[in-house]
Amino acid sequence: MKKTILSKVSTGAPKNADKEKIKKETEKLVKEIGEWSEKLFAERKQSILIVLQGMDASGKDGIAKNVFSHCPPLVIDAHPFRKPTEEEMAHDFLWRVHKWAPGKGLIKIFIRSHYEDILIQRVHGWIDDERASLRLESINAFEKLLQYDANTTVLKFYLHISQKKQHKKLQERLEVPEKQWKYNPGDFEESKLWDRYMHYYEEVINGSAIPWHIVPVDHKWYRDYTVAKVVCEELRKMAPTYPTLPKE
Repeated sequence: MKKTILSKVSTGAPKNADKEKIKKETEKLVKEIGEWSEKLFAERKQSILIVLQGMDASGKDGIAKNVFSHCPPLVIDAHPFRKPTEEEMAHDFLWRVHKWAPGKGLIKIFIRSHYEDILIQRVHGWIDDERASLRLESINAFEKLLQYDANTTVLKFYLHISQKKQHKKLQERLEVPEKQWKYNPGDFEESKLWDRYMHYYEEVINGSAIPWHIVPVDHKWYRDYTVAKVVCEELRKMAPTYPTLPKE
């Protein structure tokens, strides 16, 4: 399999992309996702785990809000993975993750994920390469378990933002009143470690058993379209149906 080199992957929409046409197509996809999600919930045989992973300000919350806006509240749920608590640190690194996996009929969104434990920890040197490699093996096994034992489709999206665009969005959090609640001075410090993050993201992407979808996010309208298209196509393959009463 050809290895992903993030520096060679565009962070923006294709130059020939028709913005208005794509926005209209996204609206259709989002509506269809909502329709499929109702059938998924009614059928209760399958589930979906959406993993949204990327640098700060790469649009994780925006995707969760925009792409799944037509899903009934009973079907959709999002969980953000932040710094582990003292209790979570007392267990293996996947202990805090497994309990948030979706039950049958549900769509779960991970805002960041179990991959934090082999990304930020490696960037800061809190774990070594050997431990990170073992953790990636455990993650691959965990995701396969969800696939084959719980009938869960795992869709993983790396939100590919340029450092220039990230700095612009982080600055907006500092200056725009309605965005200031997102401001974290530590985000600027993490951005200084950009090259290290890209290196370890590449290792994660290239070492994963379940493939990642690389999403260009510099243009929000194309970002949402890319994710919606993948999710909708997967739901079509899953083809959940409304259960019917048995024939008398």
